[in-house]
Amino acid sequence: MLDHIAIQVRDIAASVRFYDAVLAPLGGRRTKVFGENVGYGTTGHCLWLVPCTDDGPAREVHLAFAAADRDAVDAFHAAAVAAGAESLHTPRLRPEYHASYYGAFVRDPDGNNIEAVCHTP
Repeated sequence: MLDHIAIQVRDIAASVRFYDAVLAPLGGRRTKVFGENVGYGTTGHCLWLVPCTDDGPAREVHLAFAAADRDAVDAFHAAAVAAGAESLHTPRLRPEYHASYYGAFVRDPDGNNIEAVCHTP
């Protein structure tokens, strides 16, 4: 249903470094630069980082990225922590969601809740 989503960031360079690192284990990469906007995806540009244009407080966004397997979730979490992200929840099964839900959650440089999840057993 979604074609793409854009999130506002305070520091494009810091966010690009973060998303370059954490999306690589999931097969994601920078796919387009359009002015100050940076697009990510596996083929297209489903995630866009755009500069914040106001001084108001940012509202937290939750983004969950699909991981091919549990090793990719682990690698995502390791890359995020190495890039300086706060770990919200380490990789593990989360049976409260469903029996095969394996996920990890971190904060990006703008305070967003970023997750990698694998749904397969």
